Parts: sequence; C-alpha cells; structure tokens
Amino acid sequence: MKHITILAPDGPNNASSVIGAYKILTRANFCWTEANKREGFKIQVAGISEKVEYFDGLVTIKPHVHISEIARTDLVVIPSLSHNYENALKGNQEIVTWIAEQYKKGAEIASICSGAFLLASAGLLDGKICSTHWNVADSFRIMFPKVNLQTDKLITDENGIYTNGGAYSFLNLLIYLVEKYFDRQTAIYCSKVFQIEMDRQSQSEFIIFKGQKQHSDDLVREAQAYMEDNLHEKISVEYLSSRFAIGRRHFDRRFIKATGNTPLEYLQRVKIESAKKSFESSRKTVNEVMYDVGYSDEKAFREVFRKVTGMSPLEYRGRYNKETAG
Repeated sequence: MKHITILAPDGPNNASSVIGAYKILTRANFCWTEANKREGFKIQVAGISEKVEYFDGLVTIKPHVHISEIARTDLVVIPSLSHNYENALKGNQEIVTWIAEQYKKGAEIASICSGAFLLASAGLLDGKICSTHWNVADSFRIMFPKVNLQTDKLITDENGIYTNGGAYSFLNLLIYLVEKYFDRQTAIYCSKVFQIEMDRQSQSEFIIFKGQKQHSDDLVREAQAYMEDNLHEKISVEYLSSRFAIGRRHFDRRFIKATGNTPLEYLQRVKIESAKKSFESSRKTVNEVMYDVGYSDEKAFREVFRKVTGMSPLEYRGRYNKETAG
C-alpha cells in the first residue's frame, strides 16, 4: 500500500496545517478509492512525541506513529512552524534527519508555509526554488542563502519537492497534491467540498513589502531611506549612485547583497507598496496615485503594478477598497 506521512513536529507550532492536511488528504483518499474500487493510500500523522500541544494546550495532537516506525513513505507533508524557527529546528533534529533519509529513499516532500525552514535544514533546498510566507522571507534568506527563495510563488514544484506560501494558502498546495497523487476529478471534488480555489499560483497580491533592513551596509541603508522618503520623485539609479558617490555597478552589487533586490527593483517595490495603501484607504483615481508615487507614464505604472501584485491597479482597488468597490 502507498503511504503518506503528515508530520507533527515538537514545539508550539501550528496545528491547522496538520489537521487540514489530514482532513483533505483522507477525504481525497476516500473519494478516489470509492470511485476506482481499489486500494488508495495509508495516511498517518507521525512525530517524535506521544502528543504535541498547540495554542497553549488548547489543541493536542496524538501522532499515529513515531517516525522511526515508518521505514519508507511516498509523500511527506511538513506543516508550518511557530515564529521561533531556531528553537523549532533545534527541537526537531530527529525529524530533519528523517526527512533527508526519506527523500534519499525516493519519497517526495511538501512543506507548508514556514515548514520550509525544516526542509531547508535537511539540505534538500540548496540550489532549488522555494516559497514560504512573505513575512519570514528575510530571516529565511539569511539562514539559507543557497536556496532560491521566490516569495511571489504560491506553489513550487521541483525534483519531487513542493513548497508553498503563507498561512492558509496551504489549502491550495493540498489541492495541487491531490491532483498529483490522485487525479484531476478528485481535486475538483475536494475544491468544491472544502471551497478552495483551484489552480491559484501566486501570493503576490498579499505581500506587504517592508524592505530588507537586516544588514550592516550603512550606505545601502541610507539609499533605502532616501527612496522611501522621496516616493513622489522620479529617481534614477544613476542619480542614487552619484548622490552616494559610488559607481553604478558597485552600487548594484552592494544593494543586491544587502537586500536581495536591485536598486531599481527596490525602488519599484516601495513605490508600489505606497500605491497599494492609497488604493486600499482613499478614493483617489489611478492617475492621482500614480503621480503621488513618482510615475508620469500610465502604461509604465500599470506594468510595474501588475508585475509586483499580479493584477492591475483597478483590479486591486476594486478588491481591497470597499468604498470604491461600492
């Protein structure tokens, strides 16, 4: 019989992705087995403790088995962790080692949200693409610089390793896995039963850009502050490099090393973040907001806005501003 393992790591982590994964996968398994009249998957929750408490003891999960009892599995689902990643990693080294061993034996691995920290600790993401919650992206990049983090992606799929973005977007990953491990019809059925949108691939519209400030490059920090304080101006990268008395190419290299973005990307992100806030909270027109953040070319503004958020300025305003939508 094929096997799916849903992990329940030690520590005050997030129960929702353990319970949600178990509920959706067991429902998919039942549906597929009934339709095909043959054996499906054995689905188990596994951990390293007899019970794991969540939300200050409000919820307790009792894993079906200890991970040592599973010699081989076909799919491992890693749930999201609490925000104290270093403690979570220290307390779950046995699980980290087990994940790496299962991948070597041929298992596929799927991490949910910040569960990517456990997956990366196993060394399985080096040189690969990965997504996680946008709010932990800076910490993730610092801890795992060899991983190609792409927080705009809702789901990544590479060499038998799946990752997904933040919070309850894990439901979209599970529908994706249901289609992979069962079939399209079962995935459609589960999307209808659990009311989860099919085929969603981006979390761009949900990202709140704060700028990577966890670095020690004072010149880059000054350049970031200048950009953020002068959003209404048209600022070129040439002007910035000249203002801070540094060559353009050297400025680019230092900025990328410190923030993960080129100066132009950073400038676009802070401008679009300001525009998003205006669309959410004011009745300003697209052109008014465009001028406020230093754009004079409507086509260029729309293109950059769509590149960053995945939708047009009008679509964004219609979705997130109740007054203008009405």
